Amino acid sequence: MRQLFIAFLMVFAVSAQAETRDPLSYFFQPKFGDFHAELQTAREQGKKGIFLFFEMDDCPFCERMRSTILNQSDVQDAYRAQFLLYPIDVNGDTQMTDFQGKQTTEKAFALANRVRATPTMLFIDLDGKLVTRYVGPTKDKAEFLLLGKYVAEGSYASEPFTKYKQGK
Repeated sequence: MRQLFIAFLMVFAVSAQAETRDPLSYFFQPKFGDFHAELQTAREQGKKGIFLFFEMDDCPFCERMRSTILNQSDVQDAYRAQFLLYPIDVNGDTQMTDFQGKQTTEKAFALANRVRATPTMLFIDLDGKLVTRYVGPTKDKAEFLLLGKYVAEGSYASEPFTKYKQGK
């Protein structure tokens, strides 16, 4: 826990020096479409879970997240260290396998996870269970990094994110 906190402090310390990089190449992992299998990959890599970014074309809030937060190298490094990261198109017809091994489409998967607005960010634990939902864009990079820290250190089990933020 202490090492995780130190790692996030280091990320904040270098945030002023962060460069911008394409989020498709440096934030998100390539999708293979089988989240049931990705859980095993996350376990093998020592990740805390899987981060899903539900988005749609022409969503101005999704675009703002991509162009001001998800493109920051320190954000990319911090999140990739803790999670496997995948975008989900809420209108997508791409075939995929959900966390229980069921065949579905991105659109049906979004509906099954009650995604009604974009962006919606879900954090899934290593058992395939939802542990944190965040709807809408984060205020800024610092809040997005704090959200990742909140999940990575397991604070979701004892308090809501809004209360966690107040204590920081």
